[in-house]
Amino acid sequence: MNTVYYDPSFSDERRRDELYHGQLLVYSPRKSSLAFIEFARKMIREAFAPYDPETAQFHLSVEQYADILGKLKPSFIHHPESKMLMRNIFEEMGCNLEKTYFDVPKMRSSTSDNYLTTGIAYAWHPHRDTWYSAPPCQINWWIPIYDIQSTNAMAFHPQYWNTPVKNSSKGYNYYLWNQQNRGAHVAKFLKEDPRPLPRPTEPLSMEPQVRLIVPAGGIVLFSAAQMHSSVPNTSGKTRFSIDFRVVSLDDVAQRKGAPRVDEECSGTTMRDYLRATDLAHISDELVALYDDETVGEGKLVYAVEEKQDH
Repeated sequence: MNTVYYDPSFSDERRRDELYHGQLLVYSPRKSSLAFIEFARKMIREAFAPYDPETAQFHLSVEQYADILGKLKPSFIHHPESKMLMRNIFEEMGCNLEKTYFDVPKMRSSTSDNYLTTGIAYAWHPHRDTWYSAPPCQINWWIPIYDIQSTNAMAFHPQYWNTPVKNSSKGYNYYLWNQQNRGAHVAKFLKEDPRPLPRPTEPLSMEPQVRLIVPAGGIVLFSAAQMHSSVPNTSGKTRFSIDFRVVSLDDVAQRKGAPRVDEECSGTTMRDYLRATDLAHISDELVALYDDETVGEGKLVYAVEEKQDH
């Protein structure tokens, strides 16, 4: 059974438990999330001036557009204001800040009519984040920066919850990915994206699917194990959104989370998360619960000044 809860009055613990069982949670815009998207909008407006950011793609070459995103997205990710605004969201949403750990916020863009769907503006095929070495306790937070519509939203495929899907995650190691497939060169992938991104290797039924249309500043929460994808954008507008990944220290320590059904990747993203109070990392002892024999390969943590893609 899959349920979409709208503005539930759950505790953070109950909220996480519902998400670990495949439910989807939607929250209306609140003061903290509206402040975050206004900060993002200001950066976007400045980057695309004099054009309207949602339609700037119709006035710029793909190369110009990718160059703008290649500067804008890392600037947003690593701006100290971003982390402070995220903390305000966690506080308003009732999270225990001492036990809430987050990955840096990503700014996403989905252009219309296949204008740019690779590299810095990758259009995501159906996938679980757990195919990319995310732990089963990871919760994804997704916030549209501008109003969205069904033709430029994100799609969920809940029929695959707790149902194995053949996929290529066996070839994915997070540490080698950090070493080989991240960095400024991603913005140069304008027509094809050669990165070995885990994906289904069997046909999936894309219908029925769930598209949650929330106002700008609304918040969608879902488990990292939830199958989701980018909707092919035919809206005539570029969709801009923010997402970030969150874990609770209690669930990390107790190894709680969504069921693992088909992940074959190696390595872990557990070293990426920062404590909401002081940006401290999760202890080595707890990280070790999720690590494996590939710990000596590649880069364990991607350099902060470089991080900009998935």
